[in-house]
Amino acid sequence: MAEVTLEPAGREKRRTLVNLFQLYAHDFSEQWFDRPEGELGEDGRLEEYGLLDNYWNEPRHEVLLIRANGRLAGFAMVNAYSHSGLPLDFQIAEFFVARKHRRSGVGRAAALAIISARPGLWELAVARRNTDAQAFWRRIAALIAGDRVEERDQDDDRWNGLILRFRAEAGER
Repeated sequence: MAEVTLEPAGREKRRTLVNLFQLYAHDFSEQWFDRPEGELGEDGRLEEYGLLDNYWNEPRHEVLLIRANGRLAGFAMVNAYSHSGLPLDFQIAEFFVARKHRRSGVGRAAALAIISARPGLWELAVARRNTDAQAFWRRIAALIAGDRVEERDQDDDRWNGLILRFRAEAGER
């Protein structure tokens, strides 16, 4: 398996994130077949992620680049927004691993490193149609918290899909 590292991404990496979001949104677009999201503009690009600048302006927001053997392999965005409406310390808002690195352990290593480095109450919200991601995040949550994972099926104005809630302890994995 590749050596997986996480690199904090400051504002100077904004262009890198904008480019990565094109790939991320393209992957998601197959789930938006009945929604306006995911349409190509006349310039051949998908719409830019409108909340990106918040990650450099808001407290408790951070962007991490995922690297495999030193090469860019994806990104993760962590914040403290609660899709359930319940208290929490952290949530992974966006998580992307380039197709080349999927199913190789890169995503697993990155997700475990992100959560393990941030002890506290976590929430992972996964879109209802994203069944592959639901299975992935269930495995990650179980590796971190065992049978102490609360699963919620939510369908309201805050979220439509699976929400996993658990506590990550310092040094636990």
